[in-house]
Amino acid sequence: MGDGPPSLWEWFGRNWDTGRADSIRTLLTDHVTMSFVPVVLALVVALPLGLACARWRWLYQPTSGLMNIVYALPSLPVFMLMISVTGLSQTTVIVPLAFYGVAVLIPAVVDGLDSVPDHVRQSAVAVGFTPLRRLLQVELPIAAPVVLAGLRVVAVSSISLVSVGALIGQGGLGGLFTRAYQNPFMPPVIVGIVLIVALALVADGLLVLAQRLLTPWVRARKEAAS
Repeated sequence: MGDGPPSLWEWFGRNWDTGRADSIRTLLTDHVTMSFVPVVLALVVALPLGLACARWRWLYQPTSGLMNIVYALPSLPVFMLMISVTGLSQTTVIVPLAFYGVAVLIPAVVDGLDSVPDHVRQSAVAVGFTPLRRLLQVELPIAAPVVLAGLRVVAVSSISLVSVGALIGQGGLGGLFTRAYQNPFMPPVIVGIVLIVALALVADGLLVLAQRLLTPWVRARKEAAS
């Protein structure tokens, strides 16, 4: 072996699992955690809020306007403000990303419920469905494709934005970018980009699969139309 810098694969092999906090494996695990938890939290919060906005329309515009303001806030200053509350922890990144997700999912939930035809609701009432049963067995399944489309956006954007947290020491794979900036060297950048893109593709693929499993009639309708 020469005295030059290691190749991409050599660097990856040496840094995959070093037992330290800055190993690629540890950074990848942190990145998955800080990406996945905000998506779940956003869905848990946005679903009841979206249902409320669809039920009481006067609530939708102020809620949507407030969440649009939240979504417009740049992530790095928000992370910095959160430090005084949550410290230098993963929560500092997770909480703002969850709010960004809520801002995207509330309109998705409302639009999904709006896509339910009135005659379908009336048919459910006519056969004796209670409001809760109608929601769970009729309205939410029909709204699922629109909600899952919003969830795909939230998942991919969260995976991307986590890396910004590296500037406060909590950025998962974004730590590879700061390492490369401090010591100009391309392999960390390449590895970080490839892994983040791979995570986004996997997350999006899983949500597409979930949509097909949860809404088989949509695929059947498309096949019938073709």
